[in-house]
Amino acid sequence: MSEDPKREALQRQGSLNPRPERVSDPLFTEDEFFDARDLIQVKYEMLRRVRREEKTVVKACSSFGFSRPSFYQAQAAFEREGLGGLMPKKRGPRSGHKLTEEVMAFVQSEREQDRTLAWSELSEKLKARFSIEVHPRSIERVFKRTKKKPPSQAKFDPSD
Repeated sequence: MSEDPKREALQRQGSLNPRPERVSDPLFTEDEFFDARDLIQVKYEMLRRVRREEKTVVKACSSFGFSRPSFYQAQAAFEREGLGGLMPKKRGPRSGHKLTEEVMAFVQSEREQDRTLAWSELSEKLKARFSIEVHPRSIERVFKRTKKKPPSQAKFDPSD
């Protein structure tokens, strides 16, 4: 059994506050309902304090452990998306944007010519041919995903 199931749940959801020790607001230090480890709760309370209790942005940021730019980002996300906007977003590209149809056709061709070709060797070939750097594991994942589809749907789709 887990030692701290809530911490594990927050971590799994991506909402574990990486710096709970920076939260000094009395709600979080005096009331067990408020959990400084819960990033969504901390951000929401910070926004609420400024909007409803007219606390200054500088003071709210100090009490809740955020920078002013982080406050304004959270505020904009909340206004745009509601509570869900306070969830941390994954960084980086959302798909294999370098692995276009042309690139994957090249990979397919190379693999058909030599089945023993390592993914790292394919990565080097892509660098030489297309001037792009792609991690060998990324090539392997996309290649295997397209191979699992029926032949009529095997066309490469970077959003997969």
